[in-house]
Amino acid sequence: MNINLTMIGQAIAFFIFVVFCMKYVWPPIMAALQERQKKIADGLAASDRATRDLELAQEKSAQELREAKQQAAGLIEQANKRAAQIVEASKDDARKEGQKLIEQAKAEIEQERNQARDALRAEVAAIAIAGAEKILETSVDASKHNDMLEKMAAEL
Repeated sequence: MNINLTMIGQAIAFFIFVVFCMKYVWPPIMAALQERQKKIADGLAASDRATRDLELAQEKSAQELREAKQQAAGLIEQANKRAAQIVEASKDDARKEGQKLIEQAKAEIEQERNQARDALRAEVAAIAIAGAEKILETSVDASKHNDMLEKMAAEL
């Protein structure tokens, strides 16, 4: 056997082997590789979508948290305003009640003053009568005294 013939035989066998591999072995391997590439690409796309969805969810939760804080601040402000209104209303009621008590006290004082004046007049009249009796050494009748006082009041 010649070395050239062996080399040509081996080259033909190799060519047949390559054709056989290209026709029967290579297509299933390429299909498996393409399928694997597609799965990887789909997985990466899903990962990107999940990342975007996560960012959107975080933004949404941050926005809702800000809104909740604003709403809570509004409620607190309303509660403070209402508390101030209640305090002011209580102060007004207390002022009115105090003014009412002052007016009642003034009315009582005026009434007591009038009673004291009347009592003082009666005492002064009694002392005047007693003094006049001593001066005149006679008894003055109360009805005569009243008549005399009315006469004097009419003259004045």
